[in-house]
Amino acid sequence: MSRKLQRALLTAAVFLLSPQTPAAQLQVQVQNSSGKPVADAVVFLESAAASAAVTPAATAKIIQRNTTFIPEVLVIPRGTAVTFPNEDTVRHHVYSFSAVKPFEIKLYVGTPTEPVVFEQSGVAALGCNIHDHMIAWVVALDTPYYSRSNSEGLAVLNDVPPGDYSLRVWHKTLLSAADVPGLPLSVNATNAVQQIRLK
Repeated sequence: MSRKLQRALLTAAVFLLSPQTPAAQLQVQVQNSSGKPVADAVVFLESAAASAAVTPAATAKIIQRNTTFIPEVLVIPRGTAVTFPNEDTVRHHVYSFSAVKPFEIKLYVGTPTEPVVFEQSGVAALGCNIHDHMIAWVVALDTPYYSRSNSEGLAVLNDVPPGDYSLRVWHKTLLSAADVPGLPLSVNATNAVQQIRLK
């Protein structure tokens, strides 16, 4: 897999669900520079209207089991509170030094009383001070319009209102926001298909 997904080819197909429904389904095919599908890429649409439509998820958690974070990548809307239950018999020390949400939950078992609220959008890399091989990411988005690509590299975003957006793709191999370019995308009744190449 290429370390630079911005060289990947994205094909976005926009279909209105029905003439009466002012919402669209967006399909994005994520491929690497060799044309192979990229799984577990986070595909999302940003705009001022999308930001205003954000509501926190009711529940979100990253479990520690068999000295592994599950899921490895958690995608949430901005403002969501995340719990970190430890199901192992050993204690963990979960932390993040990422600017979007620095935090630390010192050695513990069970579930900490207070969840961690991700008030800002961005990507937080997580680790464990006791087990260096443990790593995970929390991707907090400033939009309710997002999806993750499947094993075939296909991400489907449902119920997208017509409007102008910035289409962005994040993957765990991208280490900085500079590696996540935004591509202009207008969702409306006339653009049945759009093809977009990330450079």
